[in-house]
Amino acid sequence: MEKRVVFNENGCKSCGLCVQVCPANVIFLADYLNGKGYRPAAVTKQEKCISCGKCAQLCPDSVISVYRPVKVMQPV
Repeated sequence: MEKRVVFNENGCKSCGLCVQVCPANVIFLADYLNGKGYRPAAVTKQEKCISCGKCAQLCPDSVISVYRPVKVMQPV
């Protein structure tokens, strides 16, 4: 399973904006601290992510990368 959302955990400052804007409700703040003492954002179920990119657009620190799965075309 390819990851659809990847967080740079060391740069995350736990603002929670990505959690609030996620329409699939798969982002949460982790129960551990990063190197700066913040609870980084994480994804519960990558397969439920719809790759909309709203989290990455809203992140003030640009620590989120969103990937869209490649669609394979079936021959007709």
